[in-house]
Amino acid sequence: MIDLSFSYDELLTYLLILVRVTCFIYIAPFFNMSNTPNRVKIGLGVFVAYLIYQLVLPIEPLEYDTILEYSAIVLKEAMVGLIIGFGANICMAVVNFTGNIVDMESGLSMATLFDPQTKQETSISGVLYQYAMSLMLIVSGMYQYLLKALVETYTLIPVNGAVFDSDHLLSSMVKFMGNYMVIGFRICLPIFCAMLLLNAILGIMAKVSPQMNMFAVGMQLKILVALGILFLVATMLPGAADFIFTQMKTMVVDFVEGMT
Repeated sequence: MIDLSFSYDELLTYLLILVRVTCFIYIAPFFNMSNTPNRVKIGLGVFVAYLIYQLVLPIEPLEYDTILEYSAIVLKEAMVGLIIGFGANICMAVVNFTGNIVDMESGLSMATLFDPQTKQETSISGVLYQYAMSLMLIVSGMYQYLLKALVETYTLIPVNGAVFDSDHLLSSMVKFMGNYMVIGFRICLPIFCAMLLLNAILGIMAKVSPQMNMFAVGMQLKILVALGILFLVATMLPGAADFIFTQMKTMVVDFVEGMT
C-alpha cells in the first residue's frame, strides 16, 4: 500500500524539486513545444518530481530561518533547471542557423513561415531542419537521456547545493559558439558549395549572353538545385542529428559541472 502521508518539511523539499523539474521542462527541447498544453507540462513535472522524491533522493533537512532564505533557495533551484534546459536547447538552435544560410543561398530568404514552437518568423529550411531534428530526437531516445541527466543532477547538485561558477559557465558558452558555427556550416556545406558553383556558372553565362535576364533565370535555377540537393542529402540528417546530440550532451555536462 502506498503511503501518501508527509510532513511539512517534506512538502517544502518536494516543492523545491518541483521547481527545478518544471523549469527544465519549460525550456528543454522536445518538452518545451508550445503546442503542448501547459497542464500536460505541469502534470509531467509533478509526476517526475514525485518519482525523484520517492525513488532517487536521500532527502536531507533544509537549513533556512526565514521565508526570504527559502525564496532564495527556490530561485537557486529554478536557475539550475533553466541552465540545464538551456544547455540542451541552444544546441537545437543550430538548425535554424543552418536553415537561414540555406535560404539565403538558394533565394528563399524572402519567404518565411510562422513557427508555432518559437512563435517567431523563421526560414522554410529552418522549419524543415527543426522538425527533422525533433523527429530524430524522439526516435533516438534523446529525450530519455535528458530526463536521466536531470535526475542524476540531484546526486551532483543536491537541493540547495548549487554553487554557480560563472567563469566555467562562460567558458563553456564561448566554446560552444565556435562549435555552433562549425556544426551549422557542416550541415549546409553541400548546398553552399553547389550554390557557389552555380553562381560562378551564372556569372560566366552573363558575360557570354548579356541580353539574358540572369536574375530571373538564376532564381529559378537556385531554387531547383537547392531542393534537389536537399532531397539528395536527406540521408545525411541522422549523422548531423547525432553530431548535434553529442554536442548537447557535452553542453549539459559542462553546465552541470559549472554548478557543482
